[in-house]
Amino acid sequence: MIPPTPDRKDGTASRKNAPENRTRTTTVAYPTKNDLPEDSRSEAIGLLNQRLADAIDLQTQCKQAHWNVKGPAFIALHKLFDEINEEVEEYVDLLAERIVQLGGIAEGTIGVVADRSTLVDYPLKLSIGAEHVAALSDALAMFGRTMRVGIEEMNELEDAGSADILTEISRGVDKWLWMVEAHLQLQC
Repeated sequence: MIPPTPDRKDGTASRKNAPENRTRTTTVAYPTKNDLPEDSRSEAIGLLNQRLADAIDLQTQCKQAHWNVKGPAFIALHKLFDEINEEVEEYVDLLAERIVQLGGIAEGTIGVVADRSTLVDYPLKLSIGAEHVAALSDALAMFGRTMRVGIEEMNELEDAGSADILTEISRGVDKWLWMVEAHLQLQC
């Protein structure tokens, strides 16, 4: 195997030269009677696998914050971050199951996620509650944006089912972003 080269958003190496079982090409893998055209299903599968990578990355970022938060608001933030993680885990499942419903393979391994996630890497040395709140709110906002872009992409493919799932996720992420950002906002 050719060693990876530094090319990820954070300057670290990706696995673009990964073995064939980690191929980046996504196609319809299984026959289905779903009446979306195969080309649309294939494209939707690829786009949903991208959103799946982002969702899995967001889930791990929530746990990173949950495990490492410290300070006067510890218990409130510890619980909040865990609640967000649990909901994001449901988003992961929704996305993966939709991919399979369309005849694809849900690609959610750690290697695939590391290669594909568009989220900024979570800073590992944070401990103070406000630092985690700021970092997690950035991740939630970025993830919410990717969901809204995904809705538009699914609408172009005339895949209302996938657009509906992304809309549901978008609403949920906006709710969690509001709850996290409330910890940064001062009373007037």
